[in-house]
Amino acid sequence: MKLTKKLNHPSTESTGALSGVLGSAIDRRTFLRRTGLALGAGAIATTLPPAMMKRSQATAAERKFVKGPVEIKRSVCTHCSVGCGVIAEVQNGVWTGQEPDFDSPLNLGSHCAKGASVREHGHGERRLKYPMKLVNGKWQRLSWDQAIDEIGDRLMGIREQHGPDAVMWVGSAKFSNEGAYLYRKMAAMWGTNNVDHQARICHSTTVAGVANTWGYGAMTNSYNDMHNSKCIFFIGSNAAEAHPVSMQHVLRGKENGAKVIVADPRFTRTAAHADQFLRLRPGTDVPLIYGLLWHIFENGWEDKEYISQRVAFMDEIRAEAAKWTPDVVENVTGIPGDEVKAAAKTMAEHRPGTIVWCMGGTQHTVGNNNTRIYSVLQLALGNVGKSGGGANIFRGHDNVQGATDFGILADTLPGYYGLAEGSWKHWARVWDIDFEWIKSRFDQASYADGNKMTPAMNLKGITVSRWFDGANESDENVSQKTALKALMMWGHAPNSQVRGAEQKKALENLDLVVVVDPYPTHTAVLPDRTKEGMYLLPACTQFETYGSRTASNRSLQWGEKIIDPLFESKPDHAIMYMLAKKLGFDQQMFKNIKVNGEEPLIEDITREFNRGMWTIGYTGQSPERLKLHLENKHTFNVTTLKAEGGPCDGDTYGLPWPCWGTPEFKHPGTHVLYDTSKHVKEGGLNFRARFGVEHEGVNLLAEDSYSKGAEIQDGYPEFTADMLKQLGWWDDLTEEEKVAAEGKNWKTDLSGGIQRVAIEHGCAPFGNAKARCKVWNFPDPIPVHREPLYANRRDLVEQYPTYPDRKAFWRLPARYASIQAQDFSKDFPLIHTSGRLVEYEGGGEETRSNPWLAELQQDMFVEIHPGDANDRGIKDGQWVWLDGPEGGRIKVKAMVTERVGRGVVFTPFHFGGWFEGKDLLSKYPEGTHPYVRGSACNDAFTYGYDSVTNMQETKASLCQIRPA
Repeated sequence: MKLTKKLNHPSTESTGALSGVLGSAIDRRTFLRRTGLALGAGAIATTLPPAMMKRSQATAAERKFVKGPVEIKRSVCTHCSVGCGVIAEVQNGVWTGQEPDFDSPLNLGSHCAKGASVREHGHGERRLKYPMKLVNGKWQRLSWDQAIDEIGDRLMGIREQHGPDAVMWVGSAKFSNEGAYLYRKMAAMWGTNNVDHQARICHSTTVAGVANTWGYGAMTNSYNDMHNSKCIFFIGSNAAEAHPVSMQHVLRGKENGAKVIVADPRFTRTAAHADQFLRLRPGTDVPLIYGLLWHIFENGWEDKEYISQRVAFMDEIRAEAAKWTPDVVENVTGIPGDEVKAAAKTMAEHRPGTIVWCMGGTQHTVGNNNTRIYSVLQLALGNVGKSGGGANIFRGHDNVQGATDFGILADTLPGYYGLAEGSWKHWARVWDIDFEWIKSRFDQASYADGNKMTPAMNLKGITVSRWFDGANESDENVSQKTALKALMMWGHAPNSQVRGAEQKKALENLDLVVVVDPYPTHTAVLPDRTKEGMYLLPACTQFETYGSRTASNRSLQWGEKIIDPLFESKPDHAIMYMLAKKLGFDQQMFKNIKVNGEEPLIEDITREFNRGMWTIGYTGQSPERLKLHLENKHTFNVTTLKAEGGPCDGDTYGLPWPCWGTPEFKHPGTHVLYDTSKHVKEGGLNFRARFGVEHEGVNLLAEDSYSKGAEIQDGYPEFTADMLKQLGWWDDLTEEEKVAAEGKNWKTDLSGGIQRVAIEHGCAPFGNAKARCKVWNFPDPIPVHREPLYANRRDLVEQYPTYPDRKAFWRLPARYASIQAQDFSKDFPLIHTSGRLVEYEGGGEETRSNPWLAELQQDMFVEIHPGDANDRGIKDGQWVWLDGPEGGRIKVKAMVTERVGRGVVFTPFHFGGWFEGKDLLSKYPEGTHPYVRGSACNDAFTYGYDSVTNMQETKASLCQIRPA
């Protein structure tokens, strides 16, 4: 395969850029050989025998410059959330060889294309090499001291004039757990809840929907546990491309007899493995699931005993499902009735079954409805809390689970404690800081929060999905002192968000924009900025630092530093320390964290969050225990994830949360959430009692269901000090624990005594309740279908309308009905949906800057059905304009394919570096432009946000396509 030179358009810099590096356009094999990127073993591990696999390594010519013994370093792939282990060979500080970790129970010696190429990421020449600022449209080099001084002075000036909420702190799923925790702590000490990260636009609706159904908003089982599944239902997930290495676990389940069903608007690579494919109209997930439930209830296939014991309000679901008869479901979803019935029958006959979803299900105005109805389906079938069952919710970035758990979110502190005064007081105790001092850091006024007024300290912040609205709105329309004046964009890029023109406007008008990233990102080139106050700071990659990251299955993994930071880059936590010192709160922020020079000690950060994260059990995973797992990966069973002998005997790999109690308690971690067949001390659990004990006369506590060995053999509320006294268990605490536990509960007792005693008696610290199908505090208590804001089926809008417009929703006005009232479908008849490619990840800057990956996908494109292409006079490979109904437009190549159905088009979301058809090459700092650039599909996507979380709607908008 030769690199294709783009002769007809200065589009993506493929052969042109690479020939500048390599000398000429060359074939792939020569390219890989010359760059030292021999095909990584894991990239082909599922198709070639071991004898044919090769390590990624430096060439002999490169090695002659590197002397000394070979060191082996182990880390975690920095791309998707499978958590693949990376083995690096280092000589004299140079990363000379790479192979996948064959001892890792998660990737089993496999890598996808991205994982196989991470050595290039670690040595990337297109990295941002030193601090820079924009002066008269040109990037100028700065020293670190000068950059921090200037940024700090500007931040303090903005704070003094406009208050702390005038700054938006966008964090990152690329942080380690320690970096994520520290970033949320920094925002708290700055004095704002305007802090958020990528999870807002990938799985915030999952967290809200699932946590409000059964207690925790996370994946209940694991990739490995899918070996035990008898049915695997994918909806809105294309794991074969988005999480390629996970597919080996899916296929092992299939080899063990699992049936695979895929529901998707596209016939994806995942669908190619399916026993049944359901092509649904985008935005109709709720009707499809109700269609399945209609057959389940009609035929008595539901698990009646399970529902009676462990589920509340299923009768209301049954009543709603009765409306979704096969003909109604077919009309709304486009799926023939007999196909829906066949899928329901397969699920009923093949239990336990699991459900897998990703952003295809979450990125909707009804995203929380989708995630809740998925969960309800599993409850109806009795699949939750069972090996082979549950909800396998595949996360995107390598630490998006951890960054979410550590509260880089506008509505919570670390551990999902929320923003109530008691939550702040808990973390003040953990930080050993006076609560009144933290309170004084915030704006002391109250602002509109829906229909009530809330103090700024307790008010949900502006989300990353709408940060630009927070900057562009007038002061009177924002629930804070002023609109945003500054943006800290740390490990994030704007091409991940919709409405590029509005983002461009905001970036041009803000007083301060700071990008902290290994790459300059699309942020650096999108605005035509005339004012000063824009800075780029080079953060190093996770291969140049160390710490823990949490995979999608909730397992924590320790990663070693492979090489020292390249160029003038610095680790995230070191940059945070420098900034905190400049801003004057380093003594409070690092009070109990040792700082070596300007680098905080990672292990101290881990131990500090161990002291406070009782809610979700991030308390038992000490650095020592995690490092022990790193050293002994080979001792863990690849299906159960349980260590069989050795130093970690009995532990679950990565101590997946909740890992209850202190590290000394030695809880093994929880492989399968809500599994009552095990003792809590061995990783068993029941559903969490977080919604009270009764609602509308319905008992919310479990009935005749409890975890193995529980001394309370029925439902019970969450544990408090008073409850221990009532049970006669108070004296099980040590005297020291009694002092710490007095007046506290299981999640605020810093001694861990309440958790320890509850578990010793076989009880879950968070109580034993029923899952609830009705979330009475949400706009739609029972999940219902609502047509997308930009609906193509105008005949359905009246029957399934969206929400009324709202004021003061996450500090901003939110439009719903006023948009849906307009009919855009005549001028924009095609449904526009988006998704991932195997070659690139996230906003794509780092992967499109990787020459090995850049060769694999050189052009931004749109998939369009042959019929739709022929109607528009469009041929395969032709440049076209894709126009959105709000004026956004992108120039892309047409891929004419039947993967998409008639009336639906698909674009990947990893591209950037263009705007409205223009290549922004000249605006990058010299030597930092990605090899591949292209239009960001989100420039053409439209307004639309989930009714609970502000998740953007990028899976069901409208567009028109025309020849360019």
